[in-house]
Amino acid sequence: MVRYINVRSKSRTEFIDITGMVQEAVKEEGVMKGICYLYVPHTTAGITINEGADPSVQRDIQNTLSKLIPHEMNYFHREGNADAHIKSTIVGTSVNVIIDEGRLLLGTWQAIFFCEFDGPRHRRIAVKFI
Repeated sequence: MVRYINVRSKSRTEFIDITGMVQEAVKEEGVMKGICYLYVPHTTAGITINEGADPSVQRDIQNTLSKLIPHEMNYFHREGNADAHIKSTIVGTSVNVIIDEGRLLLGTWQAIFFCEFDGPRHRRIAVKFI
């Protein structure tokens, strides 16, 4: 069975910590051991695991992506969100996390982030337990 986590972004680019929501899904499903597969079914968003303790890390990642892939450039895609498509491709749209003893097996400083590159929008993350 696939379940979904819903998020609502508030700005054009944003990293939203969804770790608590994912852990809650693990608890609700009663999964004690296995794999949690997270997939973002959107072409202008992504998902990553990185440091969650210091918010400046997320800002640094967003700023670097924006410098590498600026919003305004001579893109062929004319919807105004070509940069978001490129950022989504670079960051990726899925991650896997091991579940052990009913908990996500993340490092001390790690968190799971939904990465918005074309907001604000309502988005979904598909969650599958194996």
